[in-house]
Amino acid sequence: MPSIDVSPQRELQNLNMDLNNKKRGGNLKSRLQCRSSQDANIEGLCYEDMSQWSQSLERLLSSKYGTKIFQAFLKSEFSDENIEFWLLCEDYKKMKSSFRMSSRAKKIFKRYIQAEAPREINIDHNTRELIRRNMKTPNSLCFDDARRIVYGLMERDSYPRFLRSDLYQDLLETTSESVQM
Repeated sequence: MPSIDVSPQRELQNLNMDLNNKKRGGNLKSRLQCRSSQDANIEGLCYEDMSQWSQSLERLLSSKYGTKIFQAFLKSEFSDENIEFWLLCEDYKKMKSSFRMSSRAKKIFKRYIQAEAPREINIDHNTRELIRRNMKTPNSLCFDDARRIVYGLMERDSYPRFLRSDLYQDLLETTSESVQM
C-alpha cells in the first residue's frame, strides 16, 4: 500500500477544514474515515496507536492525532472548552518569561475562568477564587487546580463518550480492516 506523507500541520488543517464542513452539513466522521482508509499507515494514525487510545485519556492526549481527533469530536458536540483550556494550560506551564506568563495568564483567566467568561469552564467557586488571587503574581502553577478538575471532567465524561462514539469506533474498524488486507 503506498504511503501518503502528511505533515502534522497539514493534517491539522485538514481536520479543521473537516470540522468547518461539518458545520456546513458535511460529515466529519466520513471524511476522517476516508482519509484513514486511503492510508491506515499515516504517521501517528494507525490501528495500533488508535486502539491504545482506549487505555486511558493520558494515552489519547499523548498522541498528536489522538488529541486532534478528540478535540474535533468535542467541537462537533459543542463541548470543546475543557480540552482547549487544558491544552493552553499545558503550554502555559512551559513558559519561562514572567512577562509572557503574566500576559497569557490574564488571557486564560478572561476567556475560561472568570464568571460569565466566553468559554467558561466548570470549576467550583473556591478554585475560581484561588485562581483570582493567584493572578496577582501568576506562576506556572496558578491554573493547576482548575487544570486537574477539567482533566477529571474529561476523563469521566467526554473521554468515555468519545470511546463509544461512532467516530472512534468507525476509525478503529476502518484501520483494522486496512491492517488485515
